[in-house]
Formats: sequence, C-alpha cells, structure tokens
Amino acid sequence: MFVGLDDPGRPVGLPITDELLQQLADMRSDGHILPLPTLSVEKRQLAGADIAVVTVAPALAPPGSFKGRIHIRVGPRRATASRQEETILNERRRAHDLPLDLTGKYSAERKDMDVRYFIEEYVTRAVAPDVLAANDRSDLDRLKACRMILTDGSNTPTITGLLVCGRSPRLHIGCDYIQFLRINGMDLSDPIVDAEAFEGKVEQIYTQTMSKLKAYRMVAVEILEGGERQTESVPLVALQQLVANAIMHRRYEGTNAPVRITWFNDRIEIFSPGGPYGLVNQENFGQPNFADYRNLELAEAMRVLGLVHRFGVGIRLAQTAVRNAGVPAIDWEVSAAHVRATIWFVRK
Repeated sequence: MFVGLDDPGRPVGLPITDELLQQLADMRSDGHILPLPTLSVEKRQLAGADIAVVTVAPALAPPGSFKGRIHIRVGPRRATASRQEETILNERRRAHDLPLDLTGKYSAERKDMDVRYFIEEYVTRAVAPDVLAANDRSDLDRLKACRMILTDGSNTPTITGLLVCGRSPRLHIGCDYIQFLRINGMDLSDPIVDAEAFEGKVEQIYTQTMSKLKAYRMVAVEILEGGERQTESVPLVALQQLVANAIMHRRYEGTNAPVRITWFNDRIEIFSPGGPYGLVNQENFGQPNFADYRNLELAEAMRVLGLVHRFGVGIRLAQTAVRNAGVPAIDWEVSAAHVRATIWFVRK
C-alpha cells in the first residue's frame, strides 16, 4: 500500500511524519484486522518526494476479517463473503504448521462445546449486527468460521474452542485454571488464610479471578475539604492487565501447571507457565515494539470477549498504572520456562 500517491502513481506532497508512520503501524494491533497481519511500514522516496510504503505479508491462516466482516473481490468490485465463499477461503488455510491453539483436541467432541454460550455470547460480539442479521449459517458453520472446531470434517474442537466455549475445558486441558492463595505473611511457609481454584471458560476464569482480587484489594479513603480522595493499595488496571496477559500468553502444552496468583501481606505475585515467545526474549521483554503471541487465536477471542482491548500494550498499561499509584515498579522474573510479575503495595 502506497500512501502519498494519487491514482496514476504521482506524489501528492503529503508530509510523511513519524506520527503518520506510527498510525499506519498501529493498524496491525488495533484489533480490527483479524488474524493480526504481518506488516512493515517504511518511508521511501519516489520522484524526489517522500511516500509511505506498507508491506503486508500473505496470511498463514486466512480468511482475514475487518471489524467482523470478510471482504473479497468480485470482478472489479468488493463484496462481503457469502457462506460458500468463506468455506472456500477456509479450505485454503494451511493444514500443517498451525499454532497450538488452532489444533484439534481429539479427546473432545462437539458435544463438549457450549454452543448456546458460543451463539448468544461470543458470536454476537464477534460479528457485526447487520452481518449477523443477514447470516443464514448453521451453528456448525459458525463454529468453523470462528475456528472453534476443525474444518476437516471431523468437527473436533480446537484448543481455542475448548478454552473459550467448552463445557468443562479442564477435563481436556488439565492446566486450564488459576490457583489463588492468600497468605498471612511474606513467605510461602506462612499461614494460608484463603485458597481457591478458578476454572471454566476463559471469560469465567478471568471474571472469577478479578472478583476475588477486588475483594482483597484495599482502598484508603482520605477526607478532604469539599470531598474525599481514594488511594489504591493495588492498581486495579495493573491487576486486570497482568491477569489477562497470564491467561493469554501462558503455555497450554507440555505442562500441568496453572497460573498462580499469591497474595502476601506486602505484595502480589502472578506466575505464568511458559517463558517469552517468538520475537520476545528475556532481554527485550516488556519493551515497546516487541510483542508476539504463542496463542494468537486465543488472544483474538479474548479481544472479542472484551477481556483485552488492544494487543501489545498490556505490560505498558500495567507499568503506567503502578507508576501513577506510587507503587514500586513491577518486578519481573523472566526465564525460558515462566514469567513472574510482582506488584508491591503502597508503602506508607
């Protein structure tokens, strides 16, 4: 895509600023284009003038959608894909080298899927209302289109399908739960005053976990002239981002370890199985412009459900919330096998 040219390909003198280049790059992660595209943005010169060039690589898992619609070319015009056209696009999807969360879980069957939840809760958020109203697809077709089951005719649930809308995901994915401990002290050997395991669909796990954390979160109220001021002991935004990231980026294969959240008297530790993935390593972890996804389909599903709102910024939002709350900076322990985030409470 060329920015700064007219239809015949002549430069129009558009200022190619850093802000424009960043805006073009942000199209990748604003959540409108799914799956996330692989693209690069560069400033080039043509006929002595600056232009912006956006290069988009072919998708490995088509079809791609924009705001819930799949667009295709029909001769010289654009159109929204019909059910049969979408099926053809799905058949072009690569059969091999799929990410784990797109592979089938052959211990499960279609009956293990909560189709009612999928239709009433997930599809209504994933697909634009006008497209949904004109859509005559069956429930099975919709499950395939949203990659909740395989398209090879077996109707086997995918890992993402079980995590998002499985009836009992942990029966098939043993590590799919969050373990919470409240310890009255500062060491694991101190007394445990509360322990709970949260399991179920990804939305249930997130909601139940945040309800527990909110119940323990302390808010100090200071009475001032003309009003009051509330001070959080633990920034809620930071907890939301770190819990969502732990669910989204954790490893779901080769381990039975859950995400662990341990609430001590002076800190909270959030432990996620699975270290950095892809472009992210122990050296660049948490730095701007370094983001990758072990569970890309799960990440997209969590965005649809409103559990994440934009990709690639969760850690920065958590760090900003902690800094604004006057809490010591988040401590990170990053290894090839796990990531541990520690949030310290406000120290009076």
